[in-house]
Amino acid sequence: MKNKMLSTVMAVFLALLMLISCNSKTHTGEFDIVILNGRVMDPETNFDAISNVGIKDGKIAIITEKEINGKEVINAKGLVVAPGFIEEHNHWSRPLGYKLLLRDGVTTSMDIEAGVFGPRIDEWYKMHEGNSQVNYGTASSHEFARSMVTQGVKALDTPDGIVKSRGAGTAWANDIMDIDKGNQMLEAIDEGLRQGAIGVASTVGYLPGCTAREMYEVQKVGAKYGRFTSVHLRYTPGNPTTEANGAQEILANAVALDAPAVICHFNNPGWQLVQELILETRKRGFNVWGEIYPYAAGMTTINAQFARPEVWVDQLGNKLEETMQDPLTLEFYTLEKYNKVLKEAPATQIILYKMPPDDIINWVKLDGIVFAGDGMPVPHGWNEPPLWDTPYKEIPNTHPRAAGTRGTCFRIGRENNIPLMHLIAASSYNPAKYLGDMGLKAMQMRGRMQEGKIADITIFDPETITENSTYAKGTIPTTGIPYVLVNGVTVVKDSKVLKDVNPGQPIRFDVEEKGRFEKLALDNWEKEFLTAPTGFGGLDCCLEPDHAHKH
Repeated sequence: MKNKMLSTVMAVFLALLMLISCNSKTHTGEFDIVILNGRVMDPETNFDAISNVGIKDGKIAIITEKEINGKEVINAKGLVVAPGFIEEHNHWSRPLGYKLLLRDGVTTSMDIEAGVFGPRIDEWYKMHEGNSQVNYGTASSHEFARSMVTQGVKALDTPDGIVKSRGAGTAWANDIMDIDKGNQMLEAIDEGLRQGAIGVASTVGYLPGCTAREMYEVQKVGAKYGRFTSVHLRYTPGNPTTEANGAQEILANAVALDAPAVICHFNNPGWQLVQELILETRKRGFNVWGEIYPYAAGMTTINAQFARPEVWVDQLGNKLEETMQDPLTLEFYTLEKYNKVLKEAPATQIILYKMPPDDIINWVKLDGIVFAGDGMPVPHGWNEPPLWDTPYKEIPNTHPRAAGTRGTCFRIGRENNIPLMHLIAASSYNPAKYLGDMGLKAMQMRGRMQEGKIADITIFDPETITENSTYAKGTIPTTGIPYVLVNGVTVVKDSKVLKDVNPGQPIRFDVEEKGRFEKLALDNWEKEFLTAPTGFGGLDCCLEPDHAHKH
């Protein structure tokens, strides 16, 4: 009996030893990377504690107070360990642009405002495959589809070639399309969605020829897939009434179509009402959101319709000599210089000073906001990998938001006692949440510091994180962010972007076999909306029928 009891005790003892050994093994020597003693912050759960993080196979395997070991160790004492920052609105989708974003803490970069010409979405993703340091995504472009239809700009230099699109004439912006051209444009947008684009990108504020009907039909294409239409509003930048009217158009369409919508950079006159409209629409169950960048000036091409002197000066009351600047020379425009540059190089980039700087603090405080840089590329030829090693100060100048958006927001937050969790949410969780709720699986796994989520992680010093880019030199990177991990791989180490480390993954929907767009026809509208057809189609002005003005 004693021997049997002894054997049982020994068996239990051995089992306990094995269990302890297994548990010890779970926390020792198994992780690819461990981040030790950092302040781990997760906006979704409000978790905020000094913890250790273990990363395995590209995911956050454990967040614990216990001691853990790994092949690579990051000492995060005194630093914040946050979800990787998500840039949903960046036009500089090339290695140099991504390098600046990484120094600003960004792990995922998307272009949801200009986007890519729909039929070339797949080509754009293949261009990035295995060559991107950050995760990458894009939307199907309204503007580029319009350029294709109105002026035959099919073979853009790159799938996202704004310069060629806007430099090819004026039809891309000014033409009112008939129903045949409208169908061609909508088919091109739909093709991009079929190829996996994350939504529809619309720069309707650049398109005075775009009617209310056209904008509605563009949003309807996205709605068929349950995806957003992201919009530079019709009158942006305008006045407090027109800015709000532009938002009301997009939000009304979104509600009617039960479709997501994004109001791009509404940090313009009327922003208070636009914020209220967004929040009230979202309270009623609609997935709509807005973004800001923390600067009093924007950047655009000189042929933007809102930059025309008859609008910018006569209607809005600005002075060219004080508000329109050349980013390369820093000289302000005169009317003579404006007319000359517009004629010779209509896609030239300009900086427009449009808002009082005192408003910026309140933009950063907005509830549910997304921080978005709207970074613009530097001149052609400065975007390819051979120039990756160019010193930051030698890169041609651009708007400081390309390098310093998050650094600026966190510095403003520190100086004005804005909660750190709010700043992290606006940089990471908020865009991930809105996009994830739309069904984008890649975003459901990001923007969170939680076990099982993808290890896109930004580690920063809350006391020193700050922007260094200025209007005089917009390519100087943010400091105070010593480490950035993308898909569990260290890409920024000791505040240096590592070369030839490209762990970025596509942010994309699955490719579908066939598109969902159905061609518009006048008689279809009558059948759906009239109890007794009259012979007059309701698709007026999009999509303008030849007989529209005969009634």
